Amino acid sequence: MTKADIVSRISEKLGMEKGDVQATVESFMEEVKSSLENGDNVYLRGFGSFIIKTRAEKTGRNISKNTTIKIPAHNIPAFKPAKVFVEGVKSNVQVK
Repeated sequence: MTKADIVSRISEKLGMEKGDVQATVESFMEEVKSSLENGDNVYLRGFGSFIIKTRAEKTGRNISKNTTIKIPAHNIPAFKPAKVFVEGVKSNVQVK
């Protein structure tokens, strides 16, 4: 499913224009992104949490030059689904 698909479905369900729905969806995504960039987690009850995870410093290898390199500690965005969300997927989606 793409962003366009999400906009179409919401537009059909609510009877709103696609342009208004697209602006709302993009605004929501921009707010989540800016909150994470500012170091704040985003919690959506019943859906999940957009959180910042910290990766520790580690040693990696550059296989083309056969040397070791230091990969510095860094933060990455992550999504942790709510328990209700996980249970719904487990019970409704068939294993392929």
